[in-house]
Amino acid sequence: MVNSFVTDASIRELDVPLNRDVFLRTLIRELSGTLQDVVGLEEASGFISVVGQLMGKQIDDAYKSALQVSHLSRSQVGEVLVDLKKRIQGDFYVIEETEEKIVFGNRVCPFAEKVTNRPSMCMMTSNVFGSIAAENLGYAKVELQETIAEGAPGCRVVIYLQLTEEAEEAEGREYFKA
Repeated sequence: MVNSFVTDASIRELDVPLNRDVFLRTLIRELSGTLQDVVGLEEASGFISVVGQLMGKQIDDAYKSALQVSHLSRSQVGEVLVDLKKRIQGDFYVIEETEEKIVFGNRVCPFAEKVTNRPSMCMMTSNVFGSIAAENLGYAKVELQETIAEGAPGCRVVIYLQLTEEAEEAEGREYFKA
């Protein structure tokens, strides 16, 4: 027989894995999955790209305001992108940085397990990174070479800062200063 006299206090003490972070990551996962199922991966990625660009603009403005600068240098762009991912519980790091490109690795996705089989969610990274880099440096092309969403143990993200032959051959999205 089920106890019908369960109190609110005992319900609040239940071991239910739910908090704002889990709820929001699950919401984004289900929205992206629904988009992928209804309109396809490419279109879903496009919708998420729009959101990523808007977020990229807000994040870029926040960092420039905090640093009291009108634009970020190439090295600051790399540092800001690593920092913003750390703040949202990702684990991005710079593998290589040259005048032509910045290569990032990542060991932990901010969406955690919720990103599995949701490659459209990676458009958040592409667009936030691309819009911040392009806004400050004039141009960016983001290539998601490996992603946790597609089953890799980590991510490898390349931001091309100049339109070189290597950048032209890369599969990715281009971003330009607004």
